[in-house]
Amino acid sequence: MSEPSTARSGELAADQRILELAGDHLRRFGPRRSTIVGIAEAAGMSHANVYRYFPSKQALFEAVTALWLKPLEAQLRLIVEGQDPAYDKLERALAALQRAYREKLDRDPILFRLLCEAIENGHGVARRHRNRVQNEIQAIVEEGIGSGSFRMNDRRRAMALVFDLAHRFIQPVSIALDKNVSAAELEFRASRVITVIQRSLTFGDPDFDI
Repeated sequence: MSEPSTARSGELAADQRILELAGDHLRRFGPRRSTIVGIAEAAGMSHANVYRYFPSKQALFEAVTALWLKPLEAQLRLIVEGQDPAYDKLERALAALQRAYREKLDRDPILFRLLCEAIENGHGVARRHRNRVQNEIQAIVEEGIGSGSFRMNDRRRAMALVFDLAHRFIQPVSIALDKNVSAAELEFRASRVITVIQRSLTFGDPDFDI
């Protein structure tokens, strides 16, 4: 009775092992010099076996990207589900995005560049991540509007305000362009912009048109 479960565990272990080795190869050789054959050899399996889990090199690299984005997406979900008021949730969510992306750029630039390339080329992993981020921010905005803590009660305008003003600090490609600006300076600037966003949503501005 336990054999299917054991086999499934082996499948998951092999899947994770391939992802770990792919990440290691990417860091050492970059995306162009990393190959399915080399990753398969490191895993002690045939390249055909790697293709059982990932149908292409791009699919494998997208899975590596999705893997490091999962903790950030989980963090945003926890923020949304928390008991803090929407005003505080929005600050925490935007700051988490800014900090996580910048830390990845500084500590793991090759994998961060993979995400930027996925965004620039419209790959599935980038679209899914963007949608998840937008959905979480939207949930916070709608909570704020529903509770009456945000006076800007047009959801479309509120979302446009958040993403337009925060773009430089929560869009990975923009963050990459600021790589020569210190992390501390960027975090300080981001905090000022987040404060402007919070105040605009909270107090509203009838003359502010997007």
